[in-house]
Amino acid sequence: MNPTGQPVQLKPNYKILGILAMIGLIFFLFTQVFPITPSDTLETEQTASITPQQALQTAETFKSSLPLNPEERSNLGTPSVTYVTNAELSGYIAREKLGSEYSKSVEKLAPYDVFRVHYGNPAYSVDIDVHMNTGNVTGFKIGKVSHALSSMTSMTTESPVSNDGSLTLADKEELAHPLLLTLGYDPAKLKLQSTEDQPGLDYIVDGATIGDAQLHLKLAFDDNQVASLEPVLTPPSSYTGYIESQTNLALWLTLGGYGFFTLVLGVLAIVFASIKRRHTSFKRGIILSIIYCAVSIISVVNMWPYLERMYGGGSYGELTMLIMVALQLVLNVLMAVLLYFSLVGGDALWRERGMNMWPRLREKGYGTYVLHSAAIGYLFAIILLGVQSVIYLLLENSLGVFSSSDDSSSPYNMVIPVLLPLLAWMAGIGEEGVYRLFGIGMLKKLLRNTFIASVLTSIIWALGHTLYPIYPVYSRPIELLIIGLLFSLVFLRYGFMAAVFAHVMFDTILMSFSLMLTGGATNVAFGIFYIIMPAIIAYLIYLYARNKGVDNAYPPYTPPPHPYAPFPGAVPDGGQPYYRPDLPPPGNLPNDPQRFRMYEEPQQGQSQPSDPQQPTQTPYDGHSVQQNVPPVRQQPTDTSSVQSEHNDSSLQQNDSSQQKDSHSLDKDDDPDRKV
Repeated sequence: MNPTGQPVQLKPNYKILGILAMIGLIFFLFTQVFPITPSDTLETEQTASITPQQALQTAETFKSSLPLNPEERSNLGTPSVTYVTNAELSGYIAREKLGSEYSKSVEKLAPYDVFRVHYGNPAYSVDIDVHMNTGNVTGFKIGKVSHALSSMTSMTTESPVSNDGSLTLADKEELAHPLLLTLGYDPAKLKLQSTEDQPGLDYIVDGATIGDAQLHLKLAFDDNQVASLEPVLTPPSSYTGYIESQTNLALWLTLGGYGFFTLVLGVLAIVFASIKRRHTSFKRGIILSIIYCAVSIISVVNMWPYLERMYGGGSYGELTMLIMVALQLVLNVLMAVLLYFSLVGGDALWRERGMNMWPRLREKGYGTYVLHSAAIGYLFAIILLGVQSVIYLLLENSLGVFSSSDDSSSPYNMVIPVLLPLLAWMAGIGEEGVYRLFGIGMLKKLLRNTFIASVLTSIIWALGHTLYPIYPVYSRPIELLIIGLLFSLVFLRYGFMAAVFAHVMFDTILMSFSLMLTGGATNVAFGIFYIIMPAIIAYLIYLYARNKGVDNAYPPYTPPPHPYAPFPGAVPDGGQPYYRPDLPPPGNLPNDPQRFRMYEEPQQGQSQPSDPQQPTQTPYDGHSVQQNVPPVRQQPTDTSSVQSEHNDSSLQQNDSSQQKDSHSLDKDDDPDRKV
């Protein structure tokens, strides 16, 4: 890595990196994008054969079949379309490897992925679920807010509570038959499970079984009308209990392992940024922190349809949603502050060690350095995609890893879907700044071991991803520990910029593929643009910075001479100077009056050396320093004459050896022994 105060440069071996990237690309394409053997346990990105606009048209047509009077139908609010998934069902199918069987027998009747068209007004709401591939309506809910029949927070297959009133079982069947026919069911092939005293209706669809799950059609009633009809395919209780325990474990790992230690890193970042400020500037990191904060705020606002569906139902839905959004925005701002101090403190820690891990604009060679960092980032991103694909396959076959679908970050649930890949910049800048630039630098200083520092920061980073629907939850930290160590390798070998580019490109490729799979020329074009955008940014920086570099633009910090530095050549017996820049001053300062006692009149009863030219050893800070100072001689008293003669004799015997030592110290060329 580049030393501070020197022109910055990178000399990667593009031949080896290129070969590794080609291998990684092959693994990624043939295991994730165009799998030779489709995986039944690892969930692939959901794609739709119809667009949300087509789903809206289907819902508008079906709306006339709902048991609503003309006034109620005309008062329905402006519709919104979101993507909804039954993660529990998709995970069960993946775990039991029932994907092929499910697609052939049950998927058309009970898909776990649907477009949900929502109509809402202050009095009641209507949800219509549309199959994402066939375009058929699969179910609906009519919910009055006062009865809370249709909560937009409901993400399960549980039916709303039925208020049958005076309806008999025969009356309920009579009301249900027209709707069953409209949805494509033959009532003659349905087996009624409900009795006269049970609310609602429960049918079993003959032959619609997948594993231990039997397909049911459940209907609820309200005001003598059908209030909901939905297919329910419930996994066995053993599976749902397992998912619940895994989710609780993931929550504890995220809060205790990731949240707590990330907060500790944030506090330490503030501390080290303050005490090491001489090695950096508080202007560093402002732009990156602003970019992080802006992208995080945009991402929250962009998820408005999903947040509205999750928190916007019920009498206090809007208030609940606003509170949740406000809390998320506050958390994002706090994370931006944490990132800022991590960037400042991390840069200071590395520069203190003489290592320039994050060059500045005016440093010579900066523009070319950025271009090389971007190129390294692209190559390592492809390598990491291949490594991740191999890890997935190994974990799937060894630990039985499986995943379920997730609608929390789907482009379908965004106001502007093409903004999805911007999240890659938030992740790349934030996570590399906190866990690599500062985390490794701080732990390396404390533990004095680079590998252990890289492992610990990678574990903390990995624990922040355990809430993803991948099971068992401990498989995710295993995967990301390896990925995190590779990011650490990029950082330690090529610097902070290369690590950021690698992380950004790694996430950008995955998110851009997700965007392009939603279909549409606009989404495909933006997906391609986001993949090449880091190269464009790097080239623009190169054009701006190529003529701005100067020699030694930011020299390393050199502490000023200590104000109490003694005379040259004053070196103790240990061979080190009394005052070193990296050590605090000693307790006994040179201006201590005890040092100049030789110039004072001796007290009565004291004796002096008999030879005025003989060197005298003066105690100084626990060592002996030779001083050739002529003493003041006086006649000793009778009581001290014997002691004085003894001292004179001892000094004469040591004269030759002490003079030799003095000459050797004067000729010492060891730079560590110079003041």
